[in-house]
Amino acid sequence: MTDSGLAPLPASDRPDSAARLRDALLAASFTADGLLDLLGPAAYAALARSETVPALRATRGDTPLETLVRLFLLQQPVPHARVAGVLPVEEALEAGWLTRVGGDEVAATVDVRPYGGPGGEDWFIVSDLGCAVGGAGGIGRRDERVVLGVGGASTTLAGITVRTPVTSALDLGTGSGIQALHAAQHATRVTATDLNPRALHITALTLALSGAPAADLREGSLFEPVRNDERFDLIVSNPPFVISPRARLTYRDGGMGGDDLCRSLVQEAGERLNEGGFAQFLANWQHVAGEDWQDRLRSWVPRGCDAWIVQREVQDVTQYAELWLRDAGDHHGDPAEYQARYDAWLDEFEARKVRAVGFGWITLRRTGSAEPVVTVEEWPHPVEQPLGETIRAHFDRLDYLRAHDDAALLDSHFRLVAEVVQEQVGLPGAEDPEHVVLRQHRGMRRATKVDTVGAGFAGVCDGTLSAGRILDAIAQLVGEDPVLLRDRTPAQIRLLVEQGFLEPVR
Repeated sequence: MTDSGLAPLPASDRPDSAARLRDALLAASFTADGLLDLLGPAAYAALARSETVPALRATRGDTPLETLVRLFLLQQPVPHARVAGVLPVEEALEAGWLTRVGGDEVAATVDVRPYGGPGGEDWFIVSDLGCAVGGAGGIGRRDERVVLGVGGASTTLAGITVRTPVTSALDLGTGSGIQALHAAQHATRVTATDLNPRALHITALTLALSGAPAADLREGSLFEPVRNDERFDLIVSNPPFVISPRARLTYRDGGMGGDDLCRSLVQEAGERLNEGGFAQFLANWQHVAGEDWQDRLRSWVPRGCDAWIVQREVQDVTQYAELWLRDAGDHHGDPAEYQARYDAWLDEFEARKVRAVGFGWITLRRTGSAEPVVTVEEWPHPVEQPLGETIRAHFDRLDYLRAHDDAALLDSHFRLVAEVVQEQVGLPGAEDPEHVVLRQHRGMRRATKVDTVGAGFAGVCDGTLSAGRILDAIAQLVGEDPVLLRDRTPAQIRLLVEQGFLEPVR
């Protein structure tokens, strides 16, 4: 495959050749762990920022692993004879993974980056040269068809995705194929789509070189390649969510006005899900003057779906414009052109009365309930990835709470979740704390204030006594009417269950 301005790609229809190349890479320890051992933490971290000097210094020898790092990650020409001692070089040249340069040297045609799977798998992510990770200041990215490798957004989405075994999964806007690769581990059938045919080609290479099953690859925008009668158990998408004045770069700009692309994606996903199925996206959304951003996002949620929307970051419009102008490398060019593009971004935001842009995660779960639950919250604090199991458990708890009124809740048994600690906050020497905080050390790492009854209740929840019996015992201890305590406490119990501090014992 040849695109004007971009390097020809390796053949994607030669699985045996990809398998032999994979075997050679693994034999040389060209893996995530092997790279860390060779480069050391500092050079390894620098490489993730697209800073190559430390890695160049660490690969001045002639071992097989150093040869592969220089060839595929640092994109340096390497003598043919040296590569021949590590790879099936003639076959790699014929299949298009390598090309001849200079007199007796070869160079890689694509970036091949080792990537460790969640179960310790050794995978390889293929991308266009110079575009494996963010931080390169836009160098090598000016062609709109360029396909990037694994960046922070990709790994974030992979980490939050629910990983229960499913029959069918859809990766919408697959890019280099990282989400399809993850999905192939727990989905019987994977469909991957992209508007960019080059991305589909690279996804096929990523899957083949990683030893994963092939996916059903389809060209088109959003849900266009999906038949009207098709339904999925899992839909994931790291879409081109950047809100820009015009669609200049396919890999990041949606081509619709404002945040319409993300809105359309979310609204159309509901009818594409099987009952109980999940749809999970990364997205940007506008903060519009005179409008509650949470209400804006609630309006996106399709009928028949529970939703959990988490805003992780907010940038004012100037910060946002500067971020993506740097991403495209515009700050390296003509100052007048940079200023004109900056003005265009701000004109667009001003016309739409946009004051800031939010970034976060959107998870939908198709439910048969007549009363879906939509949770929209801001959570900029550190979390513990992967969060897929945390997200799945959140929706399980919604089902539980929906099915239990207050009387049923008081008859239920609960257990304090592991690694929850209690903190008492108050002035030094005070007899009683001003307030008590329960804090999680796993998952979302939430903290929530509780009163003394809530703290005492949570502390004795080990699954042996019902909630009602625990409250009766607390009422006796504090001298409170047990009937009144039973009346006012279920709301606090519901909050502790919903936020994952307490789990039902079923």
